[in-house]
Amino acid sequence: MSIVLFSGTIDKLMAASILATGAISMDMEVDFFVTFWGLNALKKDMVASNTRFSKDFEEMAGPMMQLFKAKNVPSWYETLKKAKTNGKVRIHACSLAADVMNVKKEDLDGIVDDIVGVGSYIDQADGAAITLFI
Repeated sequence: MSIVLFSGTIDKLMAASILATGAISMDMEVDFFVTFWGLNALKKDMVASNTRFSKDFEEMAGPMMQLFKAKNVPSWYETLKKAKTNGKVRIHACSLAADVMNVKKEDLDGIVDDIVGVGSYIDQADGAAITLFI
């Protein structure tokens, strides 16, 4: 599975992490290509402090976060970090987005494997059975 993660909002980060977990449970490998706002969400200082929801659902942000807590739903970050321990999830940061946003590898959380160009992503996605844009 190949996932382009463009969004940095909690609702979409949660969907992406759950899809990755589902894919590895079905013995698939997952490659993320994280760009722009998704990349911003993976900065060390953002993984725990980001509470933004998509504009369409921002009025539900507070109630959803309370519901997640009440139901002991792990955060998108905890879910993705756990999925990575299996070795079948790789997270690649977009080199153009990193350059434009002045983000270095050391600015990113440790779950990010590397910074690559779009050509590397296209090579990887070309062989993927499923490609998603989130």
